[in-house]
Amino acid sequence: MCRGDLVITAGAQGSYKVKICTPFLFPQAKNCCFDLNTPNAKMIWQLTSYWTSLVTSVIFGLLLQLPLAQLSIVTQPNFVLLMADDLGIGDVGCYGNDTIRTPNIDRLAKEGVKLTQHIAAAPLCTPSRAAFLTGRYPLRSGMDAINKYRVIFWNGGSGGLPPNETTFAKILQQQGYSTGLIGRITGLIPVRWKTLACLAGFSLLFFVSWFSSYGFVRYWNCIMMRNHEITEQPMVTERTTSLILRESIAFIERNKHKPFLLFLSFLHSHTPLLTTEKFLGKSSHGLYGDNVEEMDWMVGQVLDAIDKEDLKSTTLVYFSSDHGGWLERQEDKRQLGGWNGIYRGGKAMGGWEGGIRVPGILRWPGVLPAGTVINEPTSLMDIYPTVTHLAGGVVPQDRVIDGRDLMPLLQGRVEHSEHEFLFHYCGIHLHAVRWYQKDSGATWKAHYVTPNFHPLGAGACYDRGFCPCFGEGVTHHEPPLLFDLSRDPSEAKPLSADTEPLFDTVIERIGRAIEEHRRTLTPVPEQLSLYNVVWKPWLQPCCGTFPFCWCDKEGDSELDDL
Repeated sequence: MCRGDLVITAGAQGSYKVKICTPFLFPQAKNCCFDLNTPNAKMIWQLTSYWTSLVTSVIFGLLLQLPLAQLSIVTQPNFVLLMADDLGIGDVGCYGNDTIRTPNIDRLAKEGVKLTQHIAAAPLCTPSRAAFLTGRYPLRSGMDAINKYRVIFWNGGSGGLPPNETTFAKILQQQGYSTGLIGRITGLIPVRWKTLACLAGFSLLFFVSWFSSYGFVRYWNCIMMRNHEITEQPMVTERTTSLILRESIAFIERNKHKPFLLFLSFLHSHTPLLTTEKFLGKSSHGLYGDNVEEMDWMVGQVLDAIDKEDLKSTTLVYFSSDHGGWLERQEDKRQLGGWNGIYRGGKAMGGWEGGIRVPGILRWPGVLPAGTVINEPTSLMDIYPTVTHLAGGVVPQDRVIDGRDLMPLLQGRVEHSEHEFLFHYCGIHLHAVRWYQKDSGATWKAHYVTPNFHPLGAGACYDRGFCPCFGEGVTHHEPPLLFDLSRDPSEAKPLSADTEPLFDTVIERIGRAIEEHRRTLTPVPEQLSLYNVVWKPWLQPCCGTFPFCWCDKEGDSELDDL
């Protein structure tokens, strides 16, 4: 046997002899070297070159096949996470709405994967977003309420995500990512105690008079910040949309040559429904519809920025809402809250589908199959491990992570969701549990507590503005109300032992799951206690000398271009 070599030897008077030695033409030959000066050498050389090139290409291709197939997974992708506020699943075209125009969100679904059972971990913004950022039920970090104070109201409150919680942004920073959060956020900036003491008396008078009403909310709670610097106080609402959009596009442009994570948290479609003039009166649903259509336009502007920088194939885009639409938000006869389609209930309701089933769309061309619809249970908490793993990071091993990596399901490598049980809380009170019975395809949901609607049969708590989690405003069910969401997604007809042969079996299995789940819970400080949610002047962010908190550092430059 001989090797494949090109042999050059020195001859007399500076001449050279060239031989090609190849085993490909005559693999069993003892001597397979040919002198290129001999007759037929040219033909042999051409033949040898052809087979050598062919075999080399095949081997090289085989060696590279596996890495190239996984290139999109190995290479760190960019992430653009888009989250609406109070948007109902029934407000989006690709989820069935035919009267509000959302072409850009619909395009995301056409070019990516649409999730039909995407579930928020809570029906209100504070606990839902805490779960999104940590991949954990908000109860685990103390971010769900034991009382009626279910959200963080003031910038100057002391409650918030505990410092020992690790967000996916922190993990990605450790992986070399540039990270940006643009939109709705609460920040804490301490005021010096000496300043506070000097002005304490004046502050008290100020508070009980003018600032106790609208001025307090507007000047001290509605602010614009860049990193830890206040740039607008109060926030100039007429240009907020343009500023948020400009900042988002600028972040993409600045970081186009390195991996980045952008979390754009829209102010839309939360009241007061800030909407620019060019979108007012354009929809068929008044101010709320105008606001949703403007948000869709903003989504399109972000997608255009990704395309412009040639980042489409290297960027995973995600769109969702923090929870369902606010049914009770009305002004006279105008509906200022969203619509949840066929799903019962809405914002603040811990168990009914309308409060927790949200849009879920992911696009990554070349990696995720376009036009795919997945009907398996998924959660907002799943984004945490999904983003972490794709970035090359590792989720914390010292705590329970309730989210699951979505990539195997999104790419069709597995048939079913990893979620068998999902627990639906209203504050710290467990209202409902869903059980995905994979072998039968049934999705059972047991309601242990439901809110009392007013007026009766209205589908919301119009007498309160929010449905409560406990007390006289709820009904406890024993046995629980049971629905099969695969057959009755609207939760219209509760099952019973008389109508469902598996009733007792299902209730018993869900009961065991609750016991197992509760064993994983540990006591933590209550971030939404009364003390933590009340306003504290020494924590109030202030642009200027407290309590004279106002400034405008943004200006109107370049906003007309957007």
